[in-house]
Amino acid sequence: MKFLRNVFVLFLVIYLMPALASAGYWYIKDRPQNWREANWKSAGILPSAEDTPRATIHIFSAATGGLKGAVASHAWIVTKEANAKSYNRYDKVGWGTPVRKNGYAPDAFWYSNTPRVVVSVSGDEAARLIPKIEQAIASYPYSKPGGYRIWPGPNSNTFVAHVLRNVPELGVVLPPDAVGRDYLPEGKLFAIDADGKDMHATLYGLLGISAGLRSGLELHIMGLVAGVDFYRPAIKIPAIGRIGV
Repeated sequence: MKFLRNVFVLFLVIYLMPALASAGYWYIKDRPQNWREANWKSAGILPSAEDTPRATIHIFSAATGGLKGAVASHAWIVTKEANAKSYNRYDKVGWGTPVRKNGYAPDAFWYSNTPRVVVSVSGDEAARLIPKIEQAIASYPYSKPGGYRIWPGPNSNTFVAHVLRNVPELGVVLPPDAVGRDYLPEGKLFAIDADGKDMHATLYGLLGISAGLRSGLELHIMGLVAGVDFYRPAIKIPAIGRIGV
């Protein structure tokens, strides 16, 4: 009985309290009430593609809209071939054909929320990885109409996490508030990244663990992530994000 009480207290402190604090802040924050009122224009983060001759890759993440924005974010992928005149943006959304190409400006606000850069790669390394990213996008199994579920997945973060697992050279995992990133495609309960340096075990995105060079040590409960990153020292707090490097 004491053990169960201690587990409940830990869950309350580590998972529930940060989520409630974030929800309280989100409630009083000035934000659009619906998608029509939101700003979807470029945030001005990326330079013009024509002014950037080198190949580039960017993974972006931004808080999503509505009440779920208190604890969840939306991620997307941006690529540009060397000397290309435009960027390509890949998102997964919850309507129509879910995987979209160039549905928005590459660095657009998401529900008026400013994007954060998860990782950027440029030059020869980016040129080498872009075909691998495109191959991972093509292999994603939930790209047809009906292949979206907001929670626990497969959603927008499930899509980007699939690409990151298959292109581990990008060297990152999505932020702790990327709810759905831990849902493994095709009902898998266990996965190892393509380079063998990260492993993931999950019960359909509801309960799981990740460990390795990129993930550090993470425990996932109901889509919320808590953990420690040893490679880039930081702690990961549910609904809040990374604190550290």
